[in-house]
Amino acid sequence: MYPRISDFVNDVFGTGFNWPVQSYGFFLALAFVAGGYTLWLELKRKENEGFLTARKVPAGARSPGWIDRLVTFVVGFIAGFKFFLLFDDYQSFADDPQGSLLSLQGNVWIGLLVGGLMLAWSYYSEKRVGGKANEDEYIYPYQHTPMLVLIAAIAGIVGAKLFHIFENMAEFSSDPMGALLSLDGLTFYGGLLVAAGAVAWYGQKNGIHWRLMGDMVAPGLILAYGVGRMGCHVAGDGDWGIVNTLAKPDWLFLLPDWLWAYDYPNNILGEGIPIPGCDGSYCFRLAEPVFPTPVYETTLSLIIFGVLWFLRKKFSVPGVLFAIYLILNGIERFAIEQIRVNNTFDLLGITVTQAQVISTSLIIVGIILLWWFKKYPNILTKNK
Repeated sequence: MYPRISDFVNDVFGTGFNWPVQSYGFFLALAFVAGGYTLWLELKRKENEGFLTARKVPAGARSPGWIDRLVTFVVGFIAGFKFFLLFDDYQSFADDPQGSLLSLQGNVWIGLLVGGLMLAWSYYSEKRVGGKANEDEYIYPYQHTPMLVLIAAIAGIVGAKLFHIFENMAEFSSDPMGALLSLDGLTFYGGLLVAAGAVAWYGQKNGIHWRLMGDMVAPGLILAYGVGRMGCHVAGDGDWGIVNTLAKPDWLFLLPDWLWAYDYPNNILGEGIPIPGCDGSYCFRLAEPVFPTPVYETTLSLIIFGVLWFLRKKFSVPGVLFAIYLILNGIERFAIEQIRVNNTFDLLGITVTQAQVISTSLIIVGIILLWWFKKYPNILTKNK
């Protein structure tokens, strides 16, 4: 496993780099890029088909207010405050970037300097285009992509953290602040539900019906999920399957042994037993091999993405593609839960996981939405 990107580079090229870029964070960022790009393509397509149009913004309506300026300054201050750590103690920052970023370590003066410079540049940029301040502007649908991705990222992380806390109340009770400030422990479905609601709200606010938005984000959602799950595998973050000591079936002779059972050497959690001769921060492997479920989920997600991408032009009723996504997503996750390590709880006398309950609910909701969309198909008209 490669907890950091530099671990992979060093292994391949025999170098000795120590970059403060965690593998999981890298794949998470890549997931948002992949999902955002497919959404951008779909927004452009729906605009070309006439279902979406540019919205006129009156002159001066987009002039930054005091909240915009405050946000600009705060972002610059935080960046400068933490940027100091790269020079003050790079080794500690590279070894634990998350801990360094979430700590109170930094330089106030550099933070104030960078925040002030960003605020000044924002003001200068506004004055430089002052001639256009009296002209109406047009915001095209695809221009909402960066904000949609940002909203999905923030809402997704908040939702994933909250659902993880609900699932692990004992851990939260013992160290509430540590649980809130740590980026460890994120529940996918919590992120999905909260992010979906936030994205739908933003779309409605900007003239994009939630059913149409659902269709456009569906392929990107499953693609991003698959990319993110690959990050779980590469980092060895604990999202693996149950112990698998079974012999690989003969009919899977083409499947590499590690895809059947894997012990996750150098996993980022430091779980298992020490690796002989290993010297470093991540020198453990699992005592018994497990099903590498993140790889299975990535594979299934890419297949579902291919199906959704093929079907996206086949339906004229808005919302149908999103309903199909919910059903396929629910089936995929419910199946994986059978061989995946997860917390369980009692529901009406049945031992289940949170993901099993939510995935089952997604399947049911998807089926209900298909029926509802068929009954009420026409909500949109093309713009002339």
